[in-house]
Amino acid sequence: MYKYTEAAPGIFILSLDNHVEIVEALTAFCLEKEILAGTVSGLGAVSEATFRFLDPGTLKYVDRTFAEQMEITNLTGNISQKDGKPYLHIHLTAGRRDYTCIGGHLLCARINGACELVLQAWPGVFAGRRADPSTGLNMYKF
Repeated sequence: MYKYTEAAPGIFILSLDNHVEIVEALTAFCLEKEILAGTVSGLGAVSEATFRFLDPGTLKYVDRTFAEQMEITNLTGNISQKDGKPYLHIHLTAGRRDYTCIGGHLLCARINGACELVLQAWPGVFAGRRADPSTGLNMYKF
């Protein structure tokens, strides 16, 4: 699912295997390393990505999948915990064949080519998540 090296204490360089799903692989890595706080960034290429958008008027999520070859021009996110498990909040921007970009909150994406990530783990647990009924979001719980 992935290969990695620890470049410095708590700083991991990951190469995800071709055709794996990004959020699934990152979650598995966080579980393996018991990471409940940190940041992640990266780039690569995907053949499919599903983005999630929260409609603030209805507080309902709208998901949209794009099935085409795209370059990850930016992947950035944070890691916290919810219910004692890693909680990933990832955003992704993807470049399309016509040089336009799409992006937003990443629900899932399938790698087609490569995906290289840098994950910085923070010691301990700085925050959990809780559902906020007024926004419909899982907000930090300090």
